[in-house]
Amino acid sequence: MALKDLIEDMTIDKHVQIEQLPEIELYMDQVIQLFEMTFNDLKREEKEKIMTKTMINNYAKGGLLSPSRNKRYTKAHVMVISLIYEMKGALSLKDIQKTLSQAEITEFQDPHAVRSLYEDYLKSALSNTEEVKQRMKEQAAALEEEFSEKINDPYVQQVLLILTFVHQSNLYRRAAEKLIDTLP
Repeated sequence: MALKDLIEDMTIDKHVQIEQLPEIELYMDQVIQLFEMTFNDLKREEKEKIMTKTMINNYAKGGLLSPSRNKRYTKAHVMVISLIYEMKGALSLKDIQKTLSQAEITEFQDPHAVRSLYEDYLKSALSNTEEVKQRMKEQAAALEEEFSEKINDPYVQQVLLILTFVHQSNLYRRAAEKLIDTLP
């Protein structure tokens, strides 16, 4: 199978959609279940945990998330947890805390501010996913074409593509860290 076909078949992005959130507040187990169901397709191993009680408690202790109310989490809580989940793969908790605290959504979690930020994020993420996936397919095709005569081994070609993606990921992470460093 060609590398670009592998990429086409990949599920590389999922998000908790606002429409998934019930009008009632959720207990921690329900929040965890929502994340597990939403991100299940992104798991690499069946035993992998997407979200745990410890993670959520650590987010609250670290000032990333306001405390729950009567052990229940609002829509705003879930949206902030989703933003944290997205950032934690690339950024330190300190950087996430600085980013979200500057957005003034972690301490008091103004539901309107959180929803507005989250809606804008989802819209941007959808556009980014389509653009990145297209770019990935183009890179895979270019790599196969460029190295097909020199490297006739599909395994080595796939490793080169993996290295390319990791390098780009590192570039984006470093750029995000530089932007965090310039936050007021």
